[in-house]
Amino acid sequence: MLIRAFNIPKNSIRFKLVAGLIAFMLPLISFLIYNNLYAIKVVHNQVAESYKNMMSLYMNQIDNNLEAVDSYFVNLQVSNTDIQMMLYSPYEEEYFLSKIRLLNKITQDITMYKFIDTMFIYSLQRQDFIEIHNNRPSFVEQEALREYVTNSCLELRSSRNSQISDWHVQKIENKYYLFRILKMGEIYLGSWTDVKNLFIPLKMIDIGENGASLLATDNGEPMMNGQVVRDNNLNLNLDFKRYHLIGDRNQYLVVGEKSLKGNFSLIALIPDNKILEKLPYFQRVINFISILFIFVLPICLLFLRKILIVPLRRMLSAMKKIRDGNLEVRIEPYATSEEFRIVNETFNTMMEHIQQLKISVYEEKINTQKAELQHLQLQIKPHFFLNSLNIIYALASTKKYDHIQEMTLCLIKYFRYMFRSNLTFVSLKDEIQHVQNYIRIQELRFSELLSFKIEIPDYLLETKVPPLIIHTFIENSIKYAVSMDEEVQLSVNIELVDSKEGEPCFRIVIKDTGEGFKEDVIRELKAGNRITDEYGEHIGIWNIQRRLSLLYKERAKLCIGNSESGGALVEIVLPLNNLEKED
Repeated sequence: MLIRAFNIPKNSIRFKLVAGLIAFMLPLISFLIYNNLYAIKVVHNQVAESYKNMMSLYMNQIDNNLEAVDSYFVNLQVSNTDIQMMLYSPYEEEYFLSKIRLLNKITQDITMYKFIDTMFIYSLQRQDFIEIHNNRPSFVEQEALREYVTNSCLELRSSRNSQISDWHVQKIENKYYLFRILKMGEIYLGSWTDVKNLFIPLKMIDIGENGASLLATDNGEPMMNGQVVRDNNLNLNLDFKRYHLIGDRNQYLVVGEKSLKGNFSLIALIPDNKILEKLPYFQRVINFISILFIFVLPICLLFLRKILIVPLRRMLSAMKKIRDGNLEVRIEPYATSEEFRIVNETFNTMMEHIQQLKISVYEEKINTQKAELQHLQLQIKPHFFLNSLNIIYALASTKKYDHIQEMTLCLIKYFRYMFRSNLTFVSLKDEIQHVQNYIRIQELRFSELLSFKIEIPDYLLETKVPPLIIHTFIENSIKYAVSMDEEVQLSVNIELVDSKEGEPCFRIVIKDTGEGFKEDVIRELKAGNRITDEYGEHIGIWNIQRRLSLLYKERAKLCIGNSESGGALVEIVLPLNNLEKED
């Protein structure tokens, strides 16, 4: 009836808008009724997700701080000789001097952990309790804390564990403390802190006047802000993988995050009325606008072409040109409404920013690749260093001092090269010298069970290659091919070749006489996957594949297999001129 009254042509945009709105409005009204209920759930989900992310962020910060203290104690156990002296020395004077040095060290180090109240060392054998404080408790609290620690150490002494599981909460003198205790023989290391110290950064969380954020034990007992929990009869013993709506007097949306380092959780209590306080108002506004739109539609159609269709047409024309790849297109200024004028200006500004961002994104991609490349190049396994120390120890036991000197110089050269290997390229000469130095270290280890031969033309010595590209495969061969049964021969052959594309290249062939690669390993390497076996994950060859991909794209080739006579065979083909491509 409305369409006929205005005699609107059926093929016009106005007809399509009116007819479409009428056909759309009836299901829309039904949908709005459903939306009133669904919107509440959506708001709950969004608010819960937002606070969940915030809880996770703060809990990660707390766990990282606790992890730092754990690392400090473990390092102290492993590397500090004074603890060893306190543990094993039969002389009181040596024990006393070690105690003083250790006390001075911890007194200096505890200042790095502001959230820790006290670090302690307890000798159960001598009943000697050493405390270093950031915040000294009262005398009564200090005695109670000492009593708990000594009792815990007695329990730990009778158990087979070397520590009380992670950080744990204990209520002492109406306060909640977080404890960490580690055992080393008859010496016990640890620390405690008031849980309020962990809560200091969380005071910045805005949860509303009646809301609260708190720390709670694993059984749901609040360690602070307990009045809110008691007044509303809230049960906090919940699964925090999802949010909950609880409360007798007032409903609260509860989200939390459990600590990975201790038996406590971080919980946020958000009043439900705060979350939904403006939702009913906006829902009524939406319903009113929907009904009003039906009545004002005929009037709007009178201005449709001038204030909407023409500006849209101009924008669409510009967008089509941009879609075709012309990023220089801009919408020319013309007389129109303020909104479209702002949209046009914003559009033009946005296109200028897009052009700039396109360049910035490209540069950022290059920087990201460079950072990833440097990270890959700095991955060094610690087992080589430990094996080298074992060799030096064995040489010292047999008093082969000349070999110790040679081994030490070889290690100096080895690590000097490894620590400068964050360069993108090094010369083949440097890489070969490093490999020969590494082979010499292994010869001192395996004596006459290893032989090495290398062939390279002099004119290729200054050719640039990624660092450790030969070393990685030589190390892999020694690890898996060398045994105490028979001699293993390693060889490296480097020569100039031509690629199929006509680009000058050089080829590196690395062979050994061991058992070679297993077939399943070869399949995984060709698929570009990391190799994991009974010895753990091996990243060396994957590292090389990734670095070659970043540096050369498709211009480098890496073939891994076994030779016909047995043993591993690795062939690397690299372009001779890589500097231009790198730039």
